[in-house]
Amino acid sequence: MKIGIIGCGAMGSIYAALLADAGNEVCAMDTWKEHVDAIKAGGLRVEGASGDRTVRLNATTDFSEVGVCDLVVIATKASGVGDAAKAATGMINPESVILTIQNGLGAGERIAQYIDTDQVMLGVVGGFGASMKGPAHAHHNGMELLRLGEMNGGISDRLERVVEVWRGGGFTCKGFDDIHQMIWEKLICNVTFSGPCALTGLTVGQVLADPAAWRIASACAAEADAVARAKGIALTFDDVEKYVRAFGSNIPGARPSMLQDHTARRPSEVDAINGAVPDQARSVGLEAPVNAVVADLIRAREVGFLDG
Repeated sequence: MKIGIIGCGAMGSIYAALLADAGNEVCAMDTWKEHVDAIKAGGLRVEGASGDRTVRLNATTDFSEVGVCDLVVIATKASGVGDAAKAATGMINPESVILTIQNGLGAGERIAQYIDTDQVMLGVVGGFGASMKGPAHAHHNGMELLRLGEMNGGISDRLERVVEVWRGGGFTCKGFDDIHQMIWEKLICNVTFSGPCALTGLTVGQVLADPAAWRIASACAAEADAVARAKGIALTFDDVEKYVRAFGSNIPGARPSMLQDHTARRPSEVDAINGAVPDQARSVGLEAPVNAVVADLIRAREVGFLDG
């Protein structure tokens, strides 16, 4: 299968390397020129839970040279999804699939501005704890599960084929009839750890262990859980605190991407994660004051990044 990966940060690099190593024709696309040049020169190294390998594959900063793909994976930050979808219009034909794998909410709607949702799949990944060690060098702590689904719902033959491609790359991958349920379940985990870790500098395990940090984190989870239930999302758990504790306990050393962004002094995906909960709460007559404060504090910190 010919696969284009738009956005080859930590997770995008893992996708690109493992799918290419499985024999697919993969092109990694990113605006980070040093990263792309290093991939071209020596291959893309991925180490961690999947082993340690360096894979040769195509890489470019010029998205227009990729050509038509069978599968285009959008793995950018949330803020880059719209631009990635616009670029992807030149990489698809009516048989192509666009798959966006994101943290938070709203990615599918941003893609729908440019591409018919009948061609769009949504993905949710859990338990990887990925980071960049340097140009052309990614690391991940785990390799739990990749959940995929048609944006418009249902189990299709096309979904099954795409799932098999990911399984062939060594991923534990499953197709779901209602991917929006999976997105909300991942969002609840994200809001628990992403904002609090970014503000405190603590790892996931340290947030779990610190009573003060955990009070904030668990309150973020409870608010998101209440909103999901009010929206009629069929969550698969009853006890939200038990659910997010179990999630965090599997990746205690992980530093969520929002914390990694702040360490590098770059803007995060707060608007799609903690910042999305108050907006969704208002739509069902609720409030989410803890997520609102966490999001505002993160936004205030990021003003300093831009000024500095």
